[in-house]
Amino acid sequence: MIPVYLLTGFLGAGKTTLVNRMVAGRRDTALVVNEFGAVAVDHHLVLRGREMPVVTSTGCICCTRGSDLRASLGELLHGRQQGALPEFSRVIVETTGLADPAPIINSLIPGGLPAMALRDHAVARAFQLARVITVLDVTMSPDLLAAHPEMLRQLAFADDIVLTHAGPDAAADWPARLRGINPAARLHDAGDPGFDPQALLAPGSYSGLGRPEAMAGWLAEAMAPEAGAERHGGLGSLVLTGGPARDASGWQGWLQGLAALPGMLRAKGFLAVPGAPGPLLAHVVGHRAYPLQALADWPAGVLPETRLVVIGTGLDAGALRRRFLAATTSAPGALPGLGG
Repeated sequence: MIPVYLLTGFLGAGKTTLVNRMVAGRRDTALVVNEFGAVAVDHHLVLRGREMPVVTSTGCICCTRGSDLRASLGELLHGRQQGALPEFSRVIVETTGLADPAPIINSLIPGGLPAMALRDHAVARAFQLARVITVLDVTMSPDLLAAHPEMLRQLAFADDIVLTHAGPDAAADWPARLRGINPAARLHDAGDPGFDPQALLAPGSYSGLGRPEAMAGWLAEAMAPEAGAERHGGLGSLVLTGGPARDASGWQGWLQGLAALPGMLRAKGFLAVPGAPGPLLAHVVGHRAYPLQALADWPAGVLPETRLVVIGTGLDAGALRRRFLAATTSAPGALPGLGG
């Protein structure tokens, strides 16, 4: 059976960066990249320069009771059987940062979600869940565990937890918290020179042994008929698209203003710059806007326009769109608070 490696982690934890390290130099790995938002961004960052099969989905696979994931795996399997896709010996599924892993795991393990079509039976015979890998940015506040239970579940279901940004400013109590949440998980420091990301792709078969007692209840909950109806509460995504800004230097201040908004969780996308051969890559995680990264050219298949996906709670879509329009039609300044 083809092993499937489920890669989870909260918004902005560093999943895409880890995927790039896991598949570096490999051409025998297929990818399923799931994103929260109508415009996909991450798969362009993963696939650049790589020859490997990929399926991208912008419908959250934890909200569809496994149907989207099974369809994606079925598409990979059919393409390989027909010779339309190259051979692959494993699949990495990179979930959206808001994904609850329980329904995804249920769609891959024996005795999980029942097959709904002949495709599901074929997928069940061909694929096996090998390992759950969770990425954790240790600079994130532990308070997120209470505010976002999906983050807690991502950690609790993991075989391996990869710690990112584990520098001197990191929260020192995370390792102790993780031992309490999931004592069976193996901890890895992504910044350790001895850390080998490709070792995470070792053969195996997923098991619930050593996991929290609540895990069985979470799996059962994921199989309920109403599961997935509203997993993410008031969270929503907004897609902002437009032309280039007249003043590229103002984008950083614009993003810092965006990061300061209450309820802000994540923003990611490509920012067009007049006269530049490629876009600026924008990252906002929580209330932190990272420095813009200039790309040499536009990813294949991406229109040369600004496209930014914003994820948060209680965001004023109308106000954001007006400020975005102002930023792409005049010199952008700092984005004021929604009450301003």
